Amino acid sequence: MSLRRRLVLVHRRTEYEELLRRHGTHGQAEFFLRTRGRDLAQVQAMHDAVEGARAAVAAAVPPEWAWTEVEREDLGRFLFAPEDVVLVVGQDGLVANVAASLDGQPVIGVDPLPGENAGVLVRHSIDEVPALLGRVEAGTLPVRELTMVRAHLDDGQELTALNEVFVGHPSHQSARYVLAGERQSSSGLVVGTGTGATGWCASLAHERGGRELPAPDESRLAWFVREAWPSPTTGVEHTEGSLGPDQSLELRVDSDELVVFGDGMEAERLTATWGQTVRISIAPRTLRLV
Repeated sequence: MSLRRRLVLVHRRTEYEELLRRHGTHGQAEFFLRTRGRDLAQVQAMHDAVEGARAAVAAAVPPEWAWTEVEREDLGRFLFAPEDVVLVVGQDGLVANVAASLDGQPVIGVDPLPGENAGVLVRHSIDEVPALLGRVEAGTLPVRELTMVRAHLDDGQELTALNEVFVGHPSHQSARYVLAGERQSSSGLVVGTGTGATGWCASLAHERGGRELPAPDESRLAWFVREAWPSPTTGVEHTEGSLGPDQSLELRVDSDELVVFGDGMEAERLTATWGQTVRISIAPRTLRLV
C-alpha cells in the first residue's frame, strides 16, 4: 500500500505580519510607516496577495491528499517525508532556504506577486497549481535537477546550499587560511552553483572580467577568493577556479575561527577552528525543481 501523498506549503511571514508583531496593532504599524514616508496600504496589499495565494493553493490540494504549512523559521524543526510535494509561495530566496532540508522531494515555486520577484525559482502562477498537482498523480511532473554545493568539516559537520557556500571570518576581520598550499588572507571564499550564478557569484565573476559560470543543472561549481591580500606571508596565486563532479576544494583554517554558511543563512552557520579542514564539493543530492 502506497503512502498518502502530502503537500507541504512553505511560506514566510510578510512585512505586514512582522510590523504587527513589532508594533502590536494596525494603527501603530501605520503610524510607524507614516513617520518614515511609507504607506501601510501598499504593505497590506502585498500581504493580502500572499494570503490569497496561500488560500488558492490550499483549495487546489486534491481531496485524497494530506497537506500542511510550515513557516521559514520552522524549517529546521520540520521533518519532510519522502512522499511529500513541496510548494513554496514567496520569493526565490525561500526556495533556496528550503532546499537544504530536502532529499529528492519535488519543489513547485509559486510567485504570489508577479512583477515584484525575479521569478527564477518561483516560476509558476497560482493558476498553474491545480494542473501541476494533477501531473504529480499522473507521474508526468516536469522536474529539473539543480546542482547543489556541500561544505564538509573534518569533525563531521556539514551543510548543503543551493546558491553558494561562504567561508570567512565571523566579523569584518581578514580570514586567514591555507588554500591549495598557499597561505592567504582575504575577505573570504565563495563557492557557487549555476543557480547562484545570478547572485553573489555573478558579481564576483564580473569583477574578474566576466568569468564563465556554470548552468543551474551543470555538475560544476565556481569558486572565488574575495579581496585576497598580497604580503610577505600571504599569496594571491589561487583566487578562482571551478570544480567538477569528482573534485573538491580544501581549506585549512589558520585563524582562531572561521564560519561556514550557505545561501546567506548566517544564523545556521558552522564554525571551524584553528587547524580544521573545510572541504567543499558538489553535493550528492540535487534540488528537483518543477
